Amino acid sequence: MTDIQHIFQAQKHFFHTGKTLPIAFRVQALKRLYRSISRHQNEITQALYLDLGKSEVESYITEIGGVLSEISYFIKHIKKFAAPKKVMPAWIQFPGKCFIETMPYGVTWIISPWNYPFLLSMQPLVTAIAAGNTAICTTSPYAKHTHSIVRQLCLQCFPSKYVYVHMATISILETLSKQPFDHIFFTGSPTIGKTVMKNAAAHLTPVTLELGGKSPCIVDETADIPLAAKRIVFGKFINCGQTCIAPDYVYCHRSIKKQLIQALKKAIEKQYGKHPLENTQYGHIIHQKHFLRLQNLMQHNTIVYGGQSDARDLKIAPTLFDDVSFSDPIMQEEIFGPLLPILTFETMDEVISKMQALPAPLALYLFTNDTTRIQTILQKCQSGGVCINDTILHIAGNRMGFGGVGNSGMGAYHGKVGFDTFSHKKSVLQQSNHFDLPLRYPPYSPTTKKIFSFFFS
Repeated sequence: MTDIQHIFQAQKHFFHTGKTLPIAFRVQALKRLYRSISRHQNEITQALYLDLGKSEVESYITEIGGVLSEISYFIKHIKKFAAPKKVMPAWIQFPGKCFIETMPYGVTWIISPWNYPFLLSMQPLVTAIAAGNTAICTTSPYAKHTHSIVRQLCLQCFPSKYVYVHMATISILETLSKQPFDHIFFTGSPTIGKTVMKNAAAHLTPVTLELGGKSPCIVDETADIPLAAKRIVFGKFINCGQTCIAPDYVYCHRSIKKQLIQALKKAIEKQYGKHPLENTQYGHIIHQKHFLRLQNLMQHNTIVYGGQSDARDLKIAPTLFDDVSFSDPIMQEEIFGPLLPILTFETMDEVISKMQALPAPLALYLFTNDTTRIQTILQKCQSGGVCINDTILHIAGNRMGFGGVGNSGMGAYHGKVGFDTFSHKKSVLQQSNHFDLPLRYPPYSPTTKKIFSFFFS
């Protein structure tokens, strides 16, 4: 038996002791983690800079701050979330008591990606802990510096029989995929997500899949163009475009294309300067393979802005493309980088038809001042989430869930939604011994069905 198998068995045993169930135990675990993250913010920031070139401010607002916020939220609300919920019994259950008992699944596996390596490992881990589970977290080898600090934090705060962090090598993933986990939480590509789900099926393990997709950014002729451009640039080029919910492409009304392109250029220069490759607050591509893939995508369309790159530092400037069609190579896969194709439409019917024909994206962005169009898009276009007249920020905060649908994933998390994702809702009937309904027992009389029909109708 390998070390990682021993860890799995140790976590299974630890969970069965019931030590993770008391609310006080969970709260103390979260408080330890909060203190440790707060003490090591500089090291976390340095790790994110080395892995992705993130600035101190970007590291905090996109990763560290979100984790601290989630911990604080659960510390405040965990008692309420975990409390049994009373349910009115049906007549046939009278005079019993009905309630929903919220129970942790058990041993969970969290598979985190490289693009937000601190946030997307720690945030689901925090949720798993809050819900009363144990967790094994595997982090991407592409973000090795962040892996080291995440592992260090967890070693300081938790015994390995409770929380364990390991780098996601091929051998570790193969071993873990054979273990009968109680829940698996995966963030990554649809291709790998299918493999995760297939392996989980062998043990009937429930999965949460947070995947990607080509998130459209629709801009109609009624939109506030300068404001839309500013917000599109923010959502697209933060983390150098390596964001699963980044606007993948702009789909704008033909009449405003030139105006929008000019506004996008202006917004890029205002946010990143005229020489973004020299801007220390602008990140870099995670590794050479991904850099070369993006370079190849740049060869097939007309660049109207940007296009500069630095192979030594793995940097690509924010780049805009015109004369793009849905059949072009750049539109055949999620871009996951600082490349923004611009396509056009004539009517909203054309937009809706196209959105319905494509796989459901993780996010859909709509810039418009037409309330009728907002309702039409919401009702007719499928997506994991929607952000109207903004980008990215619909996932901020703890009060709404975040998740995909169809090709972009299944299940959701953040706040209470995440707590429910890592919990089993156990329905309980506690029946009274002082009264017994005689109608339920055979032999049945000719009038029994009539009586039941009356109460069931």
